[in-house]
Amino acid sequence: MNFNAFKKLSFSIAFTTIAFVGLASAAGNTYTENEFLNNFSGKTKKVVMNKLGKPLKKQMAVKPTNAEKVTGKTFKTDKNSKPVKVEMWYYSGIVKYDPTHAYKEIEITFVNDNVANIAFFNNR
Repeated sequence: MNFNAFKKLSFSIAFTTIAFVGLASAAGNTYTENEFLNNFSGKTKKVVMNKLGKPLKKQMAVKPTNAEKVTGKTFKTDKNSKPVKVEMWYYSGIVKYDPTHAYKEIEITFVNDNVANIAFFNNR
């Protein structure tokens, strides 16, 4: 192998490595608070899953059996209304609040499969 061929091969390997590292970092995106809110507010579960991947954990919200006694209010349910499904997804370390620090936990709340609330936490 002559020197020019070796030089071209070295350049190709270096370029491929740089391209691969660039793709890997694009897959593990971090966002500022505003970028995250702009990208995910009101979106569907499918959009969030496609962009962020599987959450670290999920929780379903349920109405406690004695909620009416605790609040002192009667919750009327309309026979024609659909039940409301509330689910929370949790991610970690993907939203930065300054150039070197990211929130420990991000909670995305879905109501009927659409993002209704986004919260950032460091104290959980």
